[in-house]
Amino acid sequence: MPNFTITHQMVLDNVGVVQTLESTDVLIGQNVTIAGCSSTINGTRKVFQIPIYLFTGVSAEGDYLFNTEVVIKNQILFQVTAANLTRNEVSPVGTLTWTVPTSCTWITVAMLTEFLGISGATANDTAFMTTSVNASNAYCFKRRSQAGYHDSMTVVPDAAVQSGTVLMAASLYRERGSIDSFNSFQDMTISAPVASMGRINSLLGIKRAQVA
Repeated sequence: MPNFTITHQMVLDNVGVVQTLESTDVLIGQNVTIAGCSSTINGTRKVFQIPIYLFTGVSAEGDYLFNTEVVIKNQILFQVTAANLTRNEVSPVGTLTWTVPTSCTWITVAMLTEFLGISGATANDTAFMTTSVNASNAYCFKRRSQAGYHDSMTVVPDAAVQSGTVLMAASLYRERGSIDSFNSFQDMTISAPVASMGRINSLLGIKRAQVA
């Protein structure tokens, strides 16, 4: 349950905005709890936007308006029914608490075992398979979130994402005890691993071209 420091606050057109001292991984649609700010802002709020510009109000059509000449980092925007409050410093500071969602469960150890074609030989192998699967689930969900996707943490988006997550888990498992690549008993240089990051990124649908 990460806590972040709130340095500034404002309310305009029934929209609240707070600025945190640190950057956060909070995503649109998630809930945060605000304390130590104005009584009209404090409470549990659903995040509607993560803006980077100064909020200036709501248009007649209901769109959020911003001054693109004023950059303000680490902001979180939410709906709140309250009187306008000019942007001001929170003194001494407020706190923003983010309840981290439950762990991602896109793939399982059974899926990794199917890909590897062999079960864990020892209890340690099986334990490391679980570690690799958990790490891959967390990594792939985070990378998809950073790329702008809003996925369920319990239902994998599609077969491609599932395959990419399995490949990532296999890469982590096969690199066990190695410095920077798959382990090998060969003295000569081995060929590039099949589960490359390029293939994994492609399956996850990230690092796509932003223009046609």
